[in-house]
Amino acid sequence: MNEGTASSPGPAASSSIPPAGIWPTVAQPGGGHRPSQIDVAPPLPAPGQAPAPDRPQEPAGPPEIPDAPPTEGDELLVRLRALIARFVVLPSEEALDATTLWVAASHLQGAWQHAPRLAVVGPAKRCGKSRLLDVLAETVHSPVLTVNSTPAAVFRSITEEPPTLLVDEADTIFGSPKMAEKNEEMRGLLNAGHQRDRYVLRVVGNDHTPHRFHTFAMAAIAGIGDLPDTIMDRSIVIRMRRRAEGERVSPYRTKRDSPALRAMRTELARWTKPLADQAPHLEPQMPVEDRAADTWEPLVIIADLAGGTWPRRARQACTRLVTTEAQSEEDQPSNARILADIRRIFHAKAEQEHLSTDEILFALNSDPEAPWAEYGRGGLTPRGLGAMLREYGISSGNVRVGDIQRKGYTHTKFADAWKRYCPAVHPLGRPETDAS
Repeated sequence: MNEGTASSPGPAASSSIPPAGIWPTVAQPGGGHRPSQIDVAPPLPAPGQAPAPDRPQEPAGPPEIPDAPPTEGDELLVRLRALIARFVVLPSEEALDATTLWVAASHLQGAWQHAPRLAVVGPAKRCGKSRLLDVLAETVHSPVLTVNSTPAAVFRSITEEPPTLLVDEADTIFGSPKMAEKNEEMRGLLNAGHQRDRYVLRVVGNDHTPHRFHTFAMAAIAGIGDLPDTIMDRSIVIRMRRRAEGERVSPYRTKRDSPALRAMRTELARWTKPLADQAPHLEPQMPVEDRAADTWEPLVIIADLAGGTWPRRARQACTRLVTTEAQSEEDQPSNARILADIRRIFHAKAEQEHLSTDEILFALNSDPEAPWAEYGRGGLTPRGLGAMLREYGISSGNVRVGDIQRKGYTHTKFADAWKRYCPAVHPLGRPETDAS
């Protein structure tokens, strides 16, 4: 069996998380809040299988988000969650909640402004990525399963009534810089499809008439290793790992198990269809901001429409998974990693006013746990460093080191970028505070 599990998410502290007492209320249509009265989920419908577990244990979430009146969707989501957990061990309770809500959200794609991606990634094979896609293929709205398909085939499969794309073995598309460069058009297509009304323009027919092709569609993308940064930034990220000893799942058999999953798809479609006119008008306050809020909003709206404990669970999953990804950026050789590492160098040098390029490169390339020594035969070079920092508006200049003038970087040029991209790494304050 190829099912897997993943490490638990990191701490939930983030600058985007509202402090206690001002958590957003649920965007719920009509009525006040009251605790859910449904305590036990119905048994799973598949014959010969163990009954569904009890309603998932309520996570420790902010008490300021009360339970909402349960609807039919509350019970459906509980059963869907149990179905997914039967076949796949997910990284955490929050990841399982997020995946459940993502499946349900796929049945209301016509209501959303943004189509969240589900990035199912793992460090190696046999982590359960493909098995999760097997389950999604039987439960999402209008699935289109692709493996190493061309961009033209993909965007021609997207209509005004969007399907749900399921892209397996994404490492064969983006697994190396050369592969990623070759498949730049696919990356652009997946990026564009995150937002409504982004089209691909192509000429068709013998007379080469320009024609607009739709790109908007929710997509689950599974592969070994991280996806390109721009896709990860538009995704709910599920980091899978191999199952540990003692973690058990049921083997998935298409003829035996797909009827129960497809029956769940039918029930989800029936529940969400009457909500199609209402959902676009709901605008919940979110525990995160910017693109993360755009990506998670459909899942939070689905949770609010379902009621019960789901509004609380959705916001906790959002907070925890977004925070975990923000923290993991410091461990990646892209994004803000270069800024964070240079911030540590200046801090180790007692917040000197400036450092030479040679000093910075020596420290970067000497760090055995950093990726910079692997940049080319001799590690990261002055040219490479300059190119990376120019993306943040930072350039080198003449600095004085002792009695010698050299090329280098001043502390003040980094201040704005540090505050924006790695605020938790030795936060800037008074010089005596930073240097202590």
